[in-house]
Amino acid sequence: MSLETAIFAGGCFWCMVQPFDTYPGIEKVESGYTGGHVPNPTYEQVCSGTTGHTEAVRITFDPAKVSYEKLVEIYWHQTDPTDASGQFQDRGDSYRPVIYVQDEEQRRIAEASKQALQASGEFGDAKIVTQIEDAKPFYLAEDYHQDFYKKNPARYAIEEMGGRAQFLEKHWGK
Repeated sequence: MSLETAIFAGGCFWCMVQPFDTYPGIEKVESGYTGGHVPNPTYEQVCSGTTGHTEAVRITFDPAKVSYEKLVEIYWHQTDPTDASGQFQDRGDSYRPVIYVQDEEQRRIAEASKQALQASGEFGDAKIVTQIEDAKPFYLAEDYHQDFYKKNPARYAIEEMGGRAQFLEKHWGK
């Protein structure tokens, strides 16, 4: 079995794990930081907005069971791709939406998917602003951030009430 990885930033990484975690073909979902200039950042450093990093998830998947294209589709259905300043209640550069691509094939798939989403009219005249960038080093977040929705279901539920669930219901019927 040859595994691949996908990296997505879409607001708080606590809220980005669960949608991917139980999908067939996904081996693991890890919370971490990427896209910035500080090696091995801490949560506090990333939250300060001075590292250039986003909170992101790294998904290890079996491409024989789930395609990268499907992962990108799941990603769109978790984010507001028209908001470059963060996601829902999470504001600031560390919460910006980004698809980090590993290679030209991932870039081709992500760009085509972004264009199709824009053309769909799902968001009216709003521009799809999610960035597609080359993957950079991914630093695992502290252990207490891993599988947060399982470890802290009450706190996770509070985070989900920040507008994400209503937005997803409106646009994707979830």
